[in-house]
This record gives sequence, structure tokens and C-alpha cells, in this order.
Amino acid sequence: MSAGPLIWVTGLPSSGKSTFARAVQVALRSTGHPAVVVLDGDEVRHALRPEPGYDDAARDAFYDTLARLAVLVAAQGQVVLVPATAHRRAFRERARRLAPGRFLEVYVDTPESECRRRDAKGLYARAERDGSGSLPGVGVPFEPPLAPALTVFPADHDAVARLVALVLALGA
Repeated sequence: MSAGPLIWVTGLPSSGKSTFARAVQVALRSTGHPAVVVLDGDEVRHALRPEPGYDDAARDAFYDTLARLAVLVAAQGQVVLVPATAHRRAFRERARRLAPGRFLEVYVDTPESECRRRDAKGLYARAERDGSGSLPGVGVPFEPPLAPALTVFPADHDAVARLVALVLALGA
């Protein structure tokens, strides 16, 4: 069995990464591909004990763990979608090195103003209120991908189909 692809879906908090990844999961399964796993960064973070923090060292360790977990699942032949901010390119490049030839980076390019509007968790307001500057986009720089396999914009209705075609072209 060959390793499945690892698809890292990055973008600002509340940009639509998880929604997009779940739509791709449904679309891939509708093609008859049952082996599709979503490792949502927020969900994995909450499952780990102790729960990782948000300082630089904790984020580095968390994204390393998330990348290694994704590679482990992909090694079982699964298509792995990882919707996670991973605001530094170095985090995503580490995942790319761990999954050579089977890595796709997808950038959900949603303007910060739209992310703030969508923010059901209150992340932006909390980051501004507590003055911690701990949120990518608010005090923590977000480094967009330099050459993503796919860029998704709000209301891009063909993006799911385009990513499914890329995944199937990898032989998944």
C-alpha cells in the first residue's frame, strides 16, 4: 500500500479552512474514495494532553506533532486533510519534508475583514481585548504560501472540484 497524500489547508483563523476540508472529504468520498481523514488543527489541539499553548515554542511543537501525526495516517494509505493555520511557512515546510512527493499546500485566501465577520469563536475580539497579540493576523504575522498547489478565495465554488482533481491525479 502506498502512502496517501497529505493536504495542508492553511489560512487565517476563521478563513474557512475546516469547512473547505470537510467539503473536500465529502467530495472525495462521493468518488468512491472511502479513505479520507480530516485532522483539524483545533480538534487535534483539544485532544492532546496537556493541551498545547500558543507561545512560539508550543506552536512549533504542536505543528511538528500535527505534521507527524498526518504523515503517520497518510502512511496507512489515507488521504489526509489538515486544516490548520500553521502561520509560519517553516511549519508547513516541515510537513512537506516529512511527506515528500505526496504533499499539497492549499491556501484559503480570505481577507481579514471577512475572517473577523465569520469569527464565531470570538478569537479576533479576544486577541484585541487581552492585548496579547497571540492570534495570527492580530499581532502574530501570517506567512502565506509562496507557491500553493491551490488558492481558494471566498465564494470560489469550483475550488473543491479542483482540489479533488489534484488529489486523484496523485493516484490517491
